[in-house]
Amino acid sequence: MPCTPKRARTLLEAGRAAVFRRAPFTIILKAETGRVSQPLALKIDPGSKTTGLALVLKGKTGKQCIWGTELAHRRPAIKPKLQARRSLRASRRNRTLRHRPARFLNRTRPTGWLPPSLMHRVLTTVSWARRLDRFTSLDSFSIELVSFDTQKLMNPDIQGQAYQKGTLFGTELRAYLLHLWDGKCAYCEKKGEEVEHLVPRSRAGSDRISNLVLSCRKCNELKGKRTLEEFLTKKLTLLKRIREQQQVSL
Repeated sequence: MPCTPKRARTLLEAGRAAVFRRAPFTIILKAETGRVSQPLALKIDPGSKTTGLALVLKGKTGKQCIWGTELAHRRPAIKPKLQARRSLRASRRNRTLRHRPARFLNRTRPTGWLPPSLMHRVLTTVSWARRLDRFTSLDSFSIELVSFDTQKLMNPDIQGQAYQKGTLFGTELRAYLLHLWDGKCAYCEKKGEEVEHLVPRSRAGSDRISNLVLSCRKCNELKGKRTLEEFLTKKLTLLKRIREQQQVSL
């Protein structure tokens, strides 16, 4: 059970306890006291970048948070490592090795497979929960599960059949953008060939319809990894027109 540093020093000096672990600092009693420990719960708040962990003590005076931390996930570092592994495997497949038979499309995903970034979050959170359970007398744990309605976030007034069908009901994404932009590039009004992200995916841009326009290859390559505002810094009229057209799509 958690105790104050003063009480821990008193127990250690009296010889009634010993140091069990240095980090996190944990002591263990040398004899049973016969007392019942207070209920201790582990609260977990999962997130895409960080996960919050807290130990909550349920005492006579109410609930008290006695320990808390934020677990930072390695999501940004996983994708470059997977890309490096993919390029290495591709180079190995192109080699002619007498001791290694050719392999192609022989990797299958098991049941319950998750992407490495999501699996990392799950395994790290479970590992810390088991670690805290091993060093404390946990009675229960709870995890916060929240779902977001992205359609309501983008358009709070949507309701009825419009909400049930959604923006892309009955049509494909590319066909919808061709119809919305009349088959023309949003920047130069030439023939549109590619689907362009206003906020690039490399800068946390989403695949929502509000972040997509139709573009030609030249404008797409010219824009690169810049946002719409950075790309059209000196063309405020064009920037305003694209923003107004995007509001029509919502």
